[in-house]
Amino acid sequence: MTASATRNVTPDGTTNGTARRTATEAGTATATGRATEAGGERRSAPHRVAVLVRHGLLPIELGIPHRIFGRSWDASGTPLYEVVTCATAPGAVRTDADFTVTVEHGPEALEDADTVIVPASHELDECYTDGRLELPLAEALSHIRPGTRIASICTGAFVLAAAGLLDGRRATTHWASCERLRRLHPRIEVDPDVLYVADGNVLTSAGVASGLDLCLHMVREDFGADVANSVARRTVVPPHRDGGQAQFVERPVPQPGVHTTGTARAWALRHLDRPIGLRELADQEAMSVRTFTRRFRAEVGTSPQVWLTRQRLDRARHLLESSALSVEEVARDAGFGSASSLRLRFQAELGVSPSAYRRTFRAVRTESGGADVAEAAV
Repeated sequence: MTASATRNVTPDGTTNGTARRTATEAGTATATGRATEAGGERRSAPHRVAVLVRHGLLPIELGIPHRIFGRSWDASGTPLYEVVTCATAPGAVRTDADFTVTVEHGPEALEDADTVIVPASHELDECYTDGRLELPLAEALSHIRPGTRIASICTGAFVLAAAGLLDGRRATTHWASCERLRRLHPRIEVDPDVLYVADGNVLTSAGVASGLDLCLHMVREDFGADVANSVARRTVVPPHRDGGQAQFVERPVPQPGVHTTGTARAWALRHLDRPIGLRELADQEAMSVRTFTRRFRAEVGTSPQVWLTRQRLDRARHLLESSALSVEEVARDAGFGSASSLRLRFQAELGVSPSAYRRTFRAVRTESGGADVAEAAV
């Protein structure tokens, strides 16, 4: 599949500022290259998706758009999308695994694209470290025509941010990089708790697998829920996930050690099904409540009460994922006392109800008949 160049963009004199203006126009202009026209009639040509990759590419993030868009068909089996991969120059692109991929298309493939997708890179370039757009990438982005829909997966958002596409917009990225994005680009409204954000023609997704959610959203937007749901079933993923990436943030528990509060934490984890007070925790370390609280905060980075709530939530999440216990039983086992208390805490912390959380984690298991696939898809 070869991209045809409809115009030649001369790199002579191109600057980062020029690329920022060109890319910003592409993201804010009225969409002209969408897969559906007014009245719902589809164009004769498929919607063209170009995936712009860089060295350090995560293979899964290249596979996601090819899988979702490449498996989207109409009722007659006609492909609805054409997907191409391009880079700043044709040739070998390093991945973060032990292999490279050969990319046939250069930036000219962006000229005919209706949608451009920028995945993450695990090689720290200037977009990620300094918030600056490197010249080859700036020149590539200058090929994008006005009206093109532009999306990022994971930390690909740093490319969009460096190009000025996210200024004044709401956006997201992997939860571990949200603070960096906010610091480098204070004009962006960074939301660390969502799976993806669609702000006009500019879309951003959270970490890695949320690219599935984003791509399914675009299919749903282009061709409707029936097509998107069909693609989701074939891919064995939920067509829509409730809540946001807050439910997937890991909170490691420090290991017990000399002069730490690890003994108290280990004891608490064995007794999560019952009320636990500060005095009981302090007694496990033979400390006063005041000393224990101070040392706990210094070691863990939060108060004992907040840490306990998080551990109870983790217990509840595990039970909802892996057991047939009712929500009421899960609430008691995790120490929340009642289903209503668990629901309130789940909604406050994860942005989703316990029942919706369970449906999300079991939808794929039911579809595939296997627990391993259910876990992998999340």
